[in-house]
Amino acid sequence: MESAAQNRPSFDTIAIVGVGLLGGSIAAAVKAKGLVRRVVGVGRNSQRLDAAQSAGLIDAASTEIGNCKAELIVVCTPVDLIADGVRSAAATADAGTLITDVGSIKGNICRALDGALPDGVTFIGSHPLAGSEKQGHRHADAELFVRSVCVITPDASAAVVQVNKLTSFWETLGATVVRLSAEEHDQILAETSHVPHVVAAALASSLQNENSQFVASGFRDATRIAAGDPNLWSAILLNNVDAVLDSLDSFRDQLASLRHAIENRDTQTLQNLLRNAKRNRDELS
Repeated sequence: MESAAQNRPSFDTIAIVGVGLLGGSIAAAVKAKGLVRRVVGVGRNSQRLDAAQSAGLIDAASTEIGNCKAELIVVCTPVDLIADGVRSAAATADAGTLITDVGSIKGNICRALDGALPDGVTFIGSHPLAGSEKQGHRHADAELFVRSVCVITPDASAAVVQVNKLTSFWETLGATVVRLSAEEHDQILAETSHVPHVVAAALASSLQNENSQFVASGFRDATRIAAGDPNLWSAILLNNVDAVLDSLDSFRDQLASLRHAIENRDTQTLQNLLRNAKRNRDELS
């Protein structure tokens, strides 16, 4: 059983900018674990914030990002809005404030914020590899980050105490923390997340309407992520263009090899390609 000391909040106040699925899940998790005294939700839609507060996810709400005084600020907006959100929050933040995000790209965000924040305010990028195609705080899950990986991308200037504080935060929510450079993160996520979304979208788009009645679990599983928010995903893809294109080229080569084997009735090559794919997939289990 956890002792009272272990259960003591590590922050007095956390502000969450964007109380959707990820932001709402962070709020639910810190409350469930008793990590904070107060959670402030920040967003543009007061009705949604009121609903999140009524659901018990946040203790207070504000539509002004400059009002989110907190020791830790987590920006959970779409990736093309994160840098501006961090700058706005940092402008009125107290010295010692730690700001992070949950964005699926890191390079553009970190470059935009390099040297742009007031003295004493630290930004360290985060990307918890958790979530779903569902949207909104109604789907918030306090256990969302348990047994997940969270990448953080501190630069060389980040204070060790702040890096350790952020690491401890994500670990307490149940994640395994991995440190990468922003560029490494974007190259890896292009292969493991961004291009899979493009492939799922292409496959879903290829379905002819008259054939939809014949769709079973295989097609549904392969295209599930295509149900994600198009605005959110277009921003992700267009903020990681070079890495996405590199990964798409690799996928194109694999697809071409499969096509060539099928076209030439090359059983041995086709089986080798499928066997390699099965092995890679089985290793994820």
